[in-house]
Amino acid sequence: MRARTLMVAAAAALAGAAGFLPGIAAAAEDAASPEEVVAKVGAASRFLNEKGASGIAEFNNASGRWVWKDSYVFIYDCRLDRMVAHPLRPDLVGRPIMQITDNNGRLIFKDLCKAGGDKRGGWVEYLWTRPGAGGVSRKISYALGADIAFSTGLQVAAGVYDDTASAAALAKLTDKMADPAKYPAH
Repeated sequence: MRARTLMVAAAAALAGAAGFLPGIAAAAEDAASPEEVVAKVGAASRFLNEKGASGIAEFNNASGRWVWKDSYVFIYDCRLDRMVAHPLRPDLVGRPIMQITDNNGRLIFKDLCKAGGDKRGGWVEYLWTRPGAGGVSRKISYALGADIAFSTGLQVAAGVYDDTASAAALAKLTDKMADPAKYPAH
């Protein structure tokens, strides 16, 4: 019986994602938390530091470990002005990023590059299409530098779709998570 329930839920989620049952996909999936985003972005930065450029291809895999719930890690190069890896938007890979704006005219990657240039990274708010939702939503992403050999300007980011979280509150969360005494779970 449990297997049948899971199959029905999966079918409903797929139907919702395909547009047959609007709203079902968003209801069926969990939303990523800011803590998960910080942990995944930190892990992605460390992964690239260890693997170097050979690790980049993993971030283009839409069903890989860097995609979870309603979020995903993407890689961009601020110095070379290009998207390096994006699991859900392969059309952006290799293309210039600095001119990309949201519906409010905000230069998204200009702000992400500035935030990610900080030693502990930073949060940026903008509008972006939420996976499975089909519409534009408020997204707040955490960006962090990724040091790999022979490359400067590389950053990794992921975000949450949240109408209430502020960059200032999430910066406090990031500071707390960076201090093992305050956040022993990571």
